[in-house]
Formats: sequence, structure tokens, C-alpha cells
Amino acid sequence: MNFSDLGIAPDMVEALQAEGIDSPFPIQEQTIPVALTGQDIIGQARTGTGKTLGFGLPLLQRLGENPEPGVKALVVVPTRELAIQVTEDLEVASSKRGVEIAAIYGGKAYEGQIEQIEKGAQVVVGTPGRLLDLMQQRKLSLGDVKVMVLDEADKMLDLGFLPDVERLFAKTPEVRQTLLFSATMPGPVLTLARRFMTKPLHIRAHDPEETIAQANIKHFIYRAHQLDKDEVIGRILQAEGRGKTIIFTRTKRAAARLVEELSDRGFPAAAVHGDMSQDARERAMTAFRQGKKEILIATDVAARGVDVDDVTHVINHTIPDDDMTYLHRVGRTGRAGKTGIAVTFVDWEDLHKWALINRALELNVPEPQETYSSSEHLFNDMGIAKGTKGRIKDTPMPKREREAGKPQQSQRRGAPQRPRQKDDGENANPQRRRRRRRTGGESS
Repeated sequence: MNFSDLGIAPDMVEALQAEGIDSPFPIQEQTIPVALTGQDIIGQARTGTGKTLGFGLPLLQRLGENPEPGVKALVVVPTRELAIQVTEDLEVASSKRGVEIAAIYGGKAYEGQIEQIEKGAQVVVGTPGRLLDLMQQRKLSLGDVKVMVLDEADKMLDLGFLPDVERLFAKTPEVRQTLLFSATMPGPVLTLARRFMTKPLHIRAHDPEETIAQANIKHFIYRAHQLDKDEVIGRILQAEGRGKTIIFTRTKRAAARLVEELSDRGFPAAAVHGDMSQDARERAMTAFRQGKKEILIATDVAARGVDVDDVTHVINHTIPDDDMTYLHRVGRTGRAGKTGIAVTFVDWEDLHKWALINRALELNVPEPQETYSSSEHLFNDMGIAKGTKGRIKDTPMPKREREAGKPQQSQRRGAPQRPRQKDDGENANPQRRRRRRRTGGESS
């Protein structure tokens, strides 16, 4: 089956084919024909299964090839990174159409975003806070919205955005198509759907033979010592077949420290976390997507915005707090039908957390294996060559230490040297010489 079979217009099919996208994923096969009819949909599928095109293609097709200026479709997402990714995907699909897409999110100057809206952008992709800001400034009107999409709704709930989302819904026309997509469906999200959607069709796109933790991902759980983790990671990064890798840390400080450590070891790493400016985060993501940096270190806030199909490894530097966060993290690999490897380090004090995650996801790893950088099973599990160390370049000697090993020169080069005095008895004891001068040459 291809996108033409699903009813997608030829110009968008050609645009997708130019990017090597030919065959739809299950969530797309199930949602696109229904969404094209104008039906409200709740789409549930794990992260990385193509939800963006599942709502994006019907949205663009409903607007037409050359829609009139003004916001006709609104896509609400939880994070800046996801806003950028969704915008890029929609721009690819609509590259042969007269549709302007504006990405509206915090951390960027208002002026450029306002200019896009005033020029007549028909599709707005944005985060709740910045969208509400522009509405309060009367720079954004949602009165003509025909299609509204809520993407990663469960993450909206986690970040406390649902009240903002309700305010956005209230500013759109009552008669509209609403598409809600999410990996999980907690109670508050379903309550939101009942309130703002009209007889939605609930579509679940899961392979019946696939467990909740994804059958195409291999999970390795290690009980590792805090001081040995960097060395273990350095060796994993030299595993056979290792491609793009995402390492999740619990804190922003840990992410900043780890990117510095890995760079010192010779690994091209970039970081994405909340203490970075938006421009810096975008540069890091671009470098990762383009392969200029093969390793991305991220906190959970940035996890949903990482939409890269060729991630081979995910490493949890610290165990996530719950099973849903675990799924969202490891869902960055094993995408688009590919296989992936997920490595999780469990600290001694976090064994109880792992017990809950293991039970919820049925991973059948009740006791994480004690693992060191020298452990034979680590080399076997990861496909690491024997003798591999966690560093691919030597640490340069600090300047102070280099200079300490050189003979010290007390005078400028080329200056005349004063002759050394003999180290005889008198010269060796200047105090005796002074006393002899005072006493007329007699020593006391």
C-alpha cells in the first residue's frame, strides 16, 4: 500500500517520495482515510510510528492547494523541539503547495513569528504558552480554524499544559475537526477529548504480536557504579554498528558535565537541556540530525522533540522515574521498522524504581546485572572488541603540568649571564660574612 491508495493527492505523494517516504505506517493507514472525511479522531500509537503524517497529510489536503491567507489549522505541541520537527515534516509534505506554515514557540523573538502570521500563514504549529501570549497581544486569531490537532497529549498533561489547551480550544469555532494523538491515554486526556471532540473514533495502532516495550528494541539493564559509568559509556560508543546515540540524564547539570566528559574522550557529542538558549538547542539538534554530532545528551523535557529515524542506541545514564518515561526515552530508537538497543544504568538506591518499571512493562529483568567497564558480558552484549577502552583520544596535558616539566629559565633569552659564585664555606654562609664585617673579621 502507498499514500495514493489512502487518498492522498498526487502532489503530496510526489513530495514524500522525493524524501524517500513511500509506504505508510500502520497509524497512517488507519487514520488518514478517516481523517480525510472530517471525522474527529483519537489516535493512539507509540512514539516514532509516524503520527505527524497521520494528521498532517489530511490537514493539508483539507486546506487545499492554495488556501486563502489566515490561520486555518492549528497544531498544538508540548515542546519547542517538537514544534520545529512537526513544522519541518509539514513543510516537506506541502512543498508543492501554496501553504505557509509558522512555528510559534518560546525562546525566540516575537517579531519574526508575528511577521509570519501577518503574512498570512495558514497553518500554525506552536506551544501553548507562546500561542496564548500572541492571542493576548491580538496578533493571533483562531476564529477561522477548521482543523485543530493536539499532539503528544499525554506530555501536555505531564507538563501541566492542559488548562492552557482548554483555553485554546475555547477560542476556536465549535464546528471544526479535532485530531488528538498520544502514546498513552491517561484519564484527564480522555476527559479533555470528551469535552472538546464530537463522537471521536478511537484508533489504536499496535502490532498485536508486539509487547508494550517494543519487540524490535533489545533492553540491557545494568547495575553500574556511578564513578564507572563514563568509562562504560565510552566503550559502548565503540560497539559494532553503533550509529546515532541519545543519552538521557536526570538533570541539566549532569547533561552539561557528560557532554564535556565525552568530548574530552574524543566523542562528538552535543547536549539539549533547559539551561541552553533556544538557538543553541536548535544548533545541537541540527548537528545531530545531520550527523555532525553522533551523540546527543538530553533531559526528559527535550525527549519528545527528538524525531530522528536512524538512532541505534539509547542510554539511560540514570533510571527514569516511571514506566511511561522509560517508554518515551527508549522510543527514540527502533523507529521506522528498524531495530534498536536500549541500555539502562540502575544505581543501588534506585533498584525499587526498576522493580516497578520492570513489572509494568513486563521486561522480565527483575535483577539488573552488576556491571563494570571491564565486565565480559558488557563486551559480549554490546559487540565491543576486546581491549577497547573508553577513550579514543589522549587527554592533553594541562599547560601548567607541561611547563613544570621544562627547565626554568630565570632570565630573558639573550641576556648576559652573571657568573656563579663558588659554593665555598664563606660564600655558602652569607650571615657569617656579615658578622665578620661588623666585628672586624673576627667570628664569634
